[in-house]
Amino acid sequence: MSDALLYEVTLEVDPESAEAVERYMRERHIPDIWATGCFRRIRFDRAGPTTFRTCYEAGSRRDLDRYLDDHAPGFRAEVVAHFPAGISITRLIWGPVATWP
Repeated sequence: MSDALLYEVTLEVDPESAEAVERYMRERHIPDIWATGCFRRIRFDRAGPTTFRTCYEAGSRRDLDRYLDDHAPGFRAEVVAHFPAGISITRLIWGPVATWP
């Protein structure tokens, strides 16, 4: 995993949207992203009632760039179409610095 890049997306959602956002992410959004073949692992986490995080593990920068260039714009537009308000999104790319067993 030391060469893997993590693309992390954090969602802060309004309480009244939390259930619908979680369902959308689990049933549609993440499975559709998985189907692109750009990632070797995806993890979806919840930190509290209105905070979600998805970590997408790309095996290489090339795989991540392929996702960002070819797929991300469409997926981002779909999220906005489903949730035009009540959701704040933060995206970060994490690269390895050091690994311990």
